Amino acid sequence: MAFLDSIFGLINDLTWGWALIPFLVVLGVFFTILSGFAQFRYFGRMFRVLTGKGQTHDPNKISAREALLVSVGGRVGGGNIAGVAVAITLGGPGAVFWMWAIALIGMCSAMVEATLAQVYKRSEPGGGFRGGPARAIIHGLGKEYRWLAVVYAICLIASFAIGFNAFQGNTVAGAVQDSMGISRLVTGVALALATGIIVYGGIIRIAKVADVIIPIMALGYMGMALLVIVLNITDLPGVLWSIVANAFGFEEAVSGGMGAAIAQGLRRGLFSNEAGLGSAPNVAATAYVKHPVSQGITQSFSVFIDTIIICSCTAFVILLGDVYVPGAEGIDGVVLTQQSMVSHVGEWAKYFLTAAILLFSFSSIMYNYYLGENALTFMTENPLALHILRIAIMGIVFLGAVAPGASSVFSFSDPMMGILAMVNLLALAMLFPIALRVLKDFRRQLKAGVDRPVFDPAQFPDLDIDATAWTDRD
Repeated sequence: MAFLDSIFGLINDLTWGWALIPFLVVLGVFFTILSGFAQFRYFGRMFRVLTGKGQTHDPNKISAREALLVSVGGRVGGGNIAGVAVAITLGGPGAVFWMWAIALIGMCSAMVEATLAQVYKRSEPGGGFRGGPARAIIHGLGKEYRWLAVVYAICLIASFAIGFNAFQGNTVAGAVQDSMGISRLVTGVALALATGIIVYGGIIRIAKVADVIIPIMALGYMGMALLVIVLNITDLPGVLWSIVANAFGFEEAVSGGMGAAIAQGLRRGLFSNEAGLGSAPNVAATAYVKHPVSQGITQSFSVFIDTIIICSCTAFVILLGDVYVPGAEGIDGVVLTQQSMVSHVGEWAKYFLTAAILLFSFSSIMYNYYLGENALTFMTENPLALHILRIAIMGIVFLGAVAPGASSVFSFSDPMMGILAMVNLLALAMLFPIALRVLKDFRRQLKAGVDRPVFDPAQFPDLDIDATAWTDRD
């Protein structure tokens, strides 16, 4: 076990420690500039997806809004509650500014990877679609790169479907036990059964459930944060100044100063919003839309919701309270967020946060499962393999819940996600010219007065596009 830990630790250092974050930042800036700052240019269009106007209502297809909510449910999780607290503890208030900055850049990376997932998606017999980085690699780069797609698929299953689902089960069981006294065993059984009901319904059921619980989850948490801000409105200008001042080294809140703020803000921001990591495109490809860029814009909005809105809620709850003491050691993670919320509104807040963690984690479990399913169907079409995966996910969620130290057992998730992200970023860099061509087609139609551009595969005869995926657009 010690040998495996050292191997996984080395992989983690080589990816997250040295190469991955600079690669993510540089590519994000590169995409932003060459796309003409697309995430800002089309920011107003992002909000259209919330109304559902013009989207499919076919019960056998995933609408743009449903795909958005599934991806938001996956992105919004423990990182938004515990991760932000860790970033502030280790990097000071300035880390929040750099989380915002990387999210604004990452919005373009999310747009590019979702657009490519849509371009190379494949029709399913039931009327739905499958896609994502693995299929984009095969159909965009060629079959000689299949080995790269397989590496991606294996890492996706290992990190999200296995490791992160165990961690989510562990997080929920721990929070329920601490706040309500319910044993981990009871929570584990309930979570496993609920997971089974959802995953055996496939992506359609996952999307329908997400369409209900994600708005409740997000709006409830935002409402609580808004209450805290209103109760402390006179302190808000000081907190905003502290965030900016610490971000640029005018004030030093923790050892390491500006460097610590940048490092923690970028790292936790990227962990939270997953922009460029290659996970969300698997869901983006399932959407039934008129043009690939439409879903790219929607997924860009998902990053905005995750970091600029939800992560900011946690940051203001912590920084407007008196529990957090800059530079002090001790309270961090979810405990810091929980105690900060309790200090603002009272003891009942810990039950509210437990409910929020339950919804956040369950939505992540649904999302993580689908990523594993999509990766598995890329490697094999054997229905028995899919059945085994579903049973395994139920067991993993249960084991994660009943084992107090489960999070340490699955320490391989981070290095696997590091490899996953490196493969995805390499593919994105190689396929970016394709995404740029599709974006120019979208832009040309808008300039011609077309309010909702339509994608025509015949305009791209040199690309390996499944024309049947675009014959019946809403």
